[in-house]
Amino acid sequence: MANKISGSDAVLKVIEDWGVDRIYGYPGGSFDSTMNALYNQSNKIKFVQVRHEEAGALAAAADSKLTGKIGVCFGSAGPGAVHLMNGLYDAKHDHTPLLAIVAQVPSANMNIDFFQALNEQPMFDDVAVWNRTAMTAESLPGMIDEAIRQAYKHNGVSVVTIPKDFGWAMIDDTFETNAKNHQAPLYPEPQADKIEEAVKLIKAAKAPMIYFGIGAKNAAPELKALSEKYKMPLVSSVLAKGILDEKYPAYLGSSGRVAPKPGAEIGFATDLMVWVGTDSPFSIHLFNPKAKVIQIDIDNEKIGKRHSVDVPVLADAKKALAALAEAGEELEATPFFNAALADKKNWREWQDSFKDSKEVPVRPEPIFDIIDRTASDKAVFAVDVGNVNINFERLIDMHGDQKWTTSGQYATMGYGLPAAIAAKVAFPHRDVYSLNGDGGFAMLMEELLTQVKYNLHIVNIVFSNETLGFIEAEQRDDSHQPLSGVDIQATDWATAAKGLGCEAYTVETVDQFKDAMAAAAQTSAPVLIDVKLTHEMPFTTQHMFLDPATSSEEQVNAFVEKYQAQSLKPFGYFLEQAGGEADVVSGASADTEEPEEEEEADVTSGASAH
Repeated sequence: MANKISGSDAVLKVIEDWGVDRIYGYPGGSFDSTMNALYNQSNKIKFVQVRHEEAGALAAAADSKLTGKIGVCFGSAGPGAVHLMNGLYDAKHDHTPLLAIVAQVPSANMNIDFFQALNEQPMFDDVAVWNRTAMTAESLPGMIDEAIRQAYKHNGVSVVTIPKDFGWAMIDDTFETNAKNHQAPLYPEPQADKIEEAVKLIKAAKAPMIYFGIGAKNAAPELKALSEKYKMPLVSSVLAKGILDEKYPAYLGSSGRVAPKPGAEIGFATDLMVWVGTDSPFSIHLFNPKAKVIQIDIDNEKIGKRHSVDVPVLADAKKALAALAEAGEELEATPFFNAALADKKNWREWQDSFKDSKEVPVRPEPIFDIIDRTASDKAVFAVDVGNVNINFERLIDMHGDQKWTTSGQYATMGYGLPAAIAAKVAFPHRDVYSLNGDGGFAMLMEELLTQVKYNLHIVNIVFSNETLGFIEAEQRDDSHQPLSGVDIQATDWATAAKGLGCEAYTVETVDQFKDAMAAAAQTSAPVLIDVKLTHEMPFTTQHMFLDPATSSEEQVNAFVEKYQAQSLKPFGYFLEQAGGEADVVSGASADTEEPEEEEEADVTSGASAH
């Protein structure tokens, strides 16, 4: 006779067989059977008790983004299930595999308005790539196995709902998972005729550039080789930050509202883009709509989705880039290329000029410079949503084996603390930093309790500027309306954090921040540093008035004074200095209507997403 096992123990055995050794959640009565199974198998799988189910789902999503493996979370029947939603939508929009186990009331009490009973399955239909409710206890291991397969196949969310009594029921312990059969996908090889067409376009272009996303994350050498051979500057999607060394001369940073100035400018001046492994939803606002496009992607559905395409290349990014670099003869640097490099140098020098600022309230540049110099080559950054994204993108130079994560296309505030927990659980020997605005931090600050419970040495930094800065800038610069609902009252976050069990510091000067970071390095406890930040908004790349060719003298003077940008020059200036044609720069520095650049993540190795 076969050995017997509870339905919930069978569920965990399948999850373990797929290589998962941690699960995030918060217990409820409807989940007692699985909590019992977690107790039984605590030597194989770690239960991380968060303080809110939303945080558990966000942590599982961040875990998947950082490791490339499926993240797992759970919620109890009714309220616990509903609380999962924000984290599940983050995983959906950033295309990362996640399994959500959702409890249900006992099967005999379903559909009769029982306590905490909901018709849960329809609620998850939109967020999930695979969404099923168990009908028998015996079906549980097979359902979990299939849910994981589907989450990996579609890089999305799978949901399995389990009535309480099925988790306790005893079933035969005979199931064998498909984990051993799981294979990395094989990506298409580039077609020779498409490579030939692409090289012809590159040779004919006056202002070619490379725009790459996280689909090119394993292709850094090939990106450099293509850039160097054909003299093309490189711009990335937001989440592709870190693929290339930030100091690589031809890499101008990311594009969009959170981007540095060179990356935001150059897209309007290009006449040809080699578009690699990115599916930016805002591309229509980021690039010259008349530019020709060579698009490389492993997913045919992505080709032409955001921009008209002249040469489609259905292929793995690494192989396609290598084929392009090998196919043609080396080109001379164009005025466009030389201007791009000069533009970056000018921007970096301008940013660096504020690193020694002693302004009070403090500017972001000296604070982020200290973070940048303190973080190890293996640091992990968990970045919340808001102005902190802007400062991180522009002021942290990713290097070594550093990792980072944020809520990309979904852009949910409150992401920082749960993501930092996931980072420290996944990488216990790395230094981990959560970077948060005071708005996002307040949403899930109770997760400091999770950090304290497990003694997770995370340095949590809150940038307190007493406003929802990202939204303030939209109201002020986009819709030109009176500021409404964006003010946040001053709060003593350090005292609050100390009450929750953290070591905590309030910082009002750069020297105080240096001292706080030094103290943080001497403890194994969670640390909270509350930085009282300037109320001034970051330099806007969305509404730039720097170029006399596109803006009035009055606009330029006001803009320069506001941002202390006397030493900054528009891209058109550098193009003219390099001997380029002025008409190439149509709109390069103009005031453009461009929404936030927030992008999806792709944990696969191909070029299917950003």
